[in-house]
This record gives sequence, structure tokens and C-alpha cells, in this order.
Amino acid sequence: MSRHRRVTRRRFIQVTSLAAAAGAVGCRTQNPNVAPTPSTTELLELSAVDAIAKLKRGDLTAERYASALLAQCERCKPLNAFITLEREKVLEAAHAADRRRSSGEQLGALHGLPIPIKDSINTKDFPTTGGTPALRNFRPKEDAPVVRTLIDAGAIVMGKTNLHELSFGWTSDNLAFGAVHNPYDVTRIPGGSSGGTGVTVAARMAPLGVAEDTEGSIRVPAAMCGIAGFRPTTMRYPSTGVVPITALFDQVGPHARSVADLALFDSVVTDDWNPLPMTELRGMKFGVGRGYWFEGLDAEVERVTREALRKLQDAGAELVEAEVPELARLVGLTTIPIQSHDVRVTLPKYLAEYGTDVTFEQVIAQASTDIKRDLGDILSGGKYFVSEENYRAARDIHLPKLRENIRAYFTHTGVAAIVFPVTMIPPPPIGQDQEVEIGGKKVSFESAVSRNIGPGSTAGLPGLVLAAGLTSAGLPLALEFDGPAGSDRALLGLGASIERVLGRLPAPKR
Repeated sequence: MSRHRRVTRRRFIQVTSLAAAAGAVGCRTQNPNVAPTPSTTELLELSAVDAIAKLKRGDLTAERYASALLAQCERCKPLNAFITLEREKVLEAAHAADRRRSSGEQLGALHGLPIPIKDSINTKDFPTTGGTPALRNFRPKEDAPVVRTLIDAGAIVMGKTNLHELSFGWTSDNLAFGAVHNPYDVTRIPGGSSGGTGVTVAARMAPLGVAEDTEGSIRVPAAMCGIAGFRPTTMRYPSTGVVPITALFDQVGPHARSVADLALFDSVVTDDWNPLPMTELRGMKFGVGRGYWFEGLDAEVERVTREALRKLQDAGAELVEAEVPELARLVGLTTIPIQSHDVRVTLPKYLAEYGTDVTFEQVIAQASTDIKRDLGDILSGGKYFVSEENYRAARDIHLPKLRENIRAYFTHTGVAAIVFPVTMIPPPPIGQDQEVEIGGKKVSFESAVSRNIGPGSTAGLPGLVLAAGLTSAGLPLALEFDGPAGSDRALLGLGASIERVLGRLPAPKR
């Protein structure tokens, strides 16, 4: 939702200086004594599923594993992925996990796994800042339900990750806590708003992390960081205890480097331990709406997308060319109007309900300049202010129509998922957040990043992001697969087959 600002010369010098000091991806230091040993490198590459298996068998102690991840966090500190990271607290929890195993206690499904949490999700043992100055010292009295479920399953809260302030944008260029940097190129954005979580997973600081998505905040960072991301059907996971925008769209979800890890997260949170349905790609139908999702793409996005779709076709998948009726019109009538209206109600309610001792007016007054402007735009007299009459039309007429049109699309075409590139562009430089150039034409940054991901979250669909390839400059690009509402496990099962065809991206250079 953020309206953006231009990069300054001073800001450009700061970013390029950081790139030079931090190395190619911000995970190097000039001290050779902290370089990872081969055995440590192997630990960093473990998936969550494989790490937990080793921890449960006793092949690896939780303390050693946590130490390896924390050392990687230290090496990757210039990426600025964390707002709060307390090494001793993590190691203490890991030691407790080892004691539980040694004493023969029953171990949870996430035994000993450190998991970074987006800093918009309540945690009682860590501050929850929402990435905004007014909440810098806010400590919730209890964990959000999703965090409590993870802890009860044996997970360790690793720390709180940096984000676009109040989740109001797609860059994670946070003026209060510093910009988050893409591990493939530190001069570029990692996507947002859950940029910090995406970076921790991509840069091998953790194999699995918790993000949150109102309009792309799981999916854009997953795409720009070259990892997997899953936004479930809206309300599949509890999103209470999270700094809100709108209950109609807000949804917690995971970042990981494999579909198996996304599925593990889904099983833990939903308590659904049925095996994923394994789906062959031969004969599988994917919807392609070229009149909306494929218009005006950057040349590199178009190339990588075309090659990825060809791989799916070579594996036997069928592409069904079909458009969702009135898609652009209905998204325009619902997505931003509903968010702009609801945040005026939900954010003050959150501040009061969780005892922040901060008012909505104080949040606005202390917010960074870009976010203060964005919040001002949605208040009475602002250019994005939505009246109650227009809001009711958006919520009660246009939104049901959008969801019905998409439901009918799946029924009539018989496709298992709609497939499209997540964004119109590769990750742009930090600060280039007002407009970008595509094919010689100026396009608003907001459109280039949010156009494709808007329909899925507005319609409440499950969306799976998988890496599609790298640009010629080595920047990650991804495809999104949106399934019918409620098809989460089927979509993850399909994703496992897609992942085998598309492959995974190489790790950022360390």
C-alpha cells in the first residue's frame, strides 16, 4: 500500500558502501577465522525436515545446530534481516531441547528448530515492534496463537525479523530500523513486507521462517529472495496477535527453501498429518491469463517465465489460456479500498487490545516520513480515504463478485492452479520505489510489484511461490501457483512435483 520515495545520492553511497564492505551478498567478513567449516556449511544447507530428523535421532545436538545458524546470522549481519536477535536466549532454549531429548521426553514435530518470526507477530519473550518507532519497546503479554503452536511443537523462537514498517509496502526499506538487503545483491530490495524473514531463509540463517501476507508480503520476498513461500487460504492459520491491516486479507504463512518444509509448517499449524497428495504433472492443467498477469513484463521476467513454463509442458503439463472475467476492474474496486478502510479500525483495536499503551495517533506521529504520509492518505481528507458507503460496496458487492468469478474460472477451465510471474520486474535497487522502467516505459513501482499478487490474496486463495530461475544479472525470479480456495494440501502436493521440474536456485555466494 505504500507510496514511495526517490533514492538520494547520499542513500546510494550508503548502500554501495555497504555492498563493498559486506562482500557480494553481505555474508562475508574480513576475518577468516569466522568462515564456516565444511561441516558447518552442511548444517546450513539442511532443510527443516532433515535438521529435525537429525536432532531427534541425536545425530546433531540442538545447541550445535543453533550455534551454527547464529554464527551465520553474525556473518550476515550487514543484510539487516533481524530487528531483535538474542544469541544467549536462543542457545538456552536449544540446551533445554537437548535436555528434553536426553531425558527421554516425547519430542515435538519441530524439536530444536530455531525459527525466525516476522516482527509484526506477537511474541512474549521478544519485543514486537511492527517495524515502527512507537512500538519499539512493546512486549506482548502472550505469544500469538501461531507462535504458541510452533513452540508447543518444539520450535525455538530465533528472533524477530525486519520488515517494511507496519507492513505498508513491498521493499522492506525501513527508515526506522534500516533497510533489509537482498542476499543475491545487497544493493537491491529483498521484497516486502516480510523481507527480513525471506532473507534469513535465503541466506541460510534458518531453513524455515514465519512471514505474513495481506497483499503479497509472503510472496514478493519469496520471489525476490529465490526461496519458496506459501500463503494459505485466508483464515487457514490463525492471524490473531498480529499487527493488522484487514481481517479479510491478513494471513500468516511460511518461508522455506523446499515444499516439504512448507508442508511441515502446514501440518504443525493445522494438525493435519495426512500425507501430501502426490500429483503427477502429466495431464495437469494450469491456467494462463495473458491479458492480466503477463502484460507488460520486464524482458528478463518474460524470458525466465517462458523457460519455466516450457519445463512444465515438457513434463506433460497443459497450459490453458483463459481470462478471469472483470479481473482488473474488481481488484481495483476491492483490494486497496478495503485495506485503506479497515486499517483505520483494526490497528487502533490491536493497540488497545494487546496493551501497547500507544494510540493510533501516536503511531502516526512517530512513524517514519514515508509511512506517516501513507497513513495520512487513508484518513479523512486523504487521497485514499474510503467512505463507509464505498467500503460496503467493496466488501459486500465487488469482493463476493471477484471471488465468484475466480471460483467459476476454476470450475469451467478445470485447471488445478493459475500460474504467473510473481512480479513484473526483478528486484530493483533500494530506493527505486516510485517508478521503474520496463521496455523503455515508466511504470509505477506499486503496479510492477503488486499487480500480479493482488487477485490471489484479495480472493483468499492459497498461493505457492517457487523459484523459476535467475536473470542474466543473477537475480532471482519466481512463479506463483494459485489454487482454488481450500485446496491447500493439494496445492502443496502439486508443488512438490513442480519443484522437482523447476529445481531450486543456488545459494547466494557467501
